[in-house]
Order: sequence, then C-alpha cells, then structure tokens
Amino acid sequence: MRLGDLVLKLRSKNAGPFWVTIDIFCDTPEIFRQVRYNLPTRTVAELYQVPEQLLKRFDIEDLRVVKFSIPRPVVQGSAADRDMHGAQYAALLEEYEFD
Repeated sequence: MRLGDLVLKLRSKNAGPFWVTIDIFCDTPEIFRQVRYNLPTRTVAELYQVPEQLLKRFDIEDLRVVKFSIPRPVVQGSAADRDMHGAQYAALLEEYEFD
C-alpha cells in the first residue's frame, strides 16, 4: 500500500529559506502508530538523499502527526530553486510503498 493511501493527508511546505517540512497526518491512533513504528528515519533520509543526521523527525502523538524537516538542496528563491514553496516534496512519500 502506498503511504499516501494509508494516511489522511501528506503535505510538504516551505520552512524558511533553508528547510522543507513534510507532515504526515494520520486519521486514527492506530494509523499513527503504524506510521511511527514502520517508517524509519533512515528510510526517509535515503528517499530524500540527505544524511540521516541532518533530518529532523517529530512524532506528535496528540495530533497524530509525524513530521520530517530536511535541508533544502538550494536556498529558497535562488536561481536553482525549482520548488519555491516546497510543495512537491510530499510526492515522494505519498508514493512510498508502505508495509
């Protein structure tokens, strides 16, 4: 099953000129636990091709949200920036085949 089909919503957004945040919203506590325990930080780091030690992870149980923050490959707004708002980063996790 694709992660995007399992969760309520998966989005990414700009988190300043140097970071992008990816939010995974879960509909139920059970889905939250499934994502929390079966989506390793290492896997997300590999998917986005960033060193694991640079990836920030936040598991927010009360909100049923798992958040990842990753450094942008280029500074927001620079000539090489192809996603000014960071909205396209979510697509990689939406398509991730989740067990």
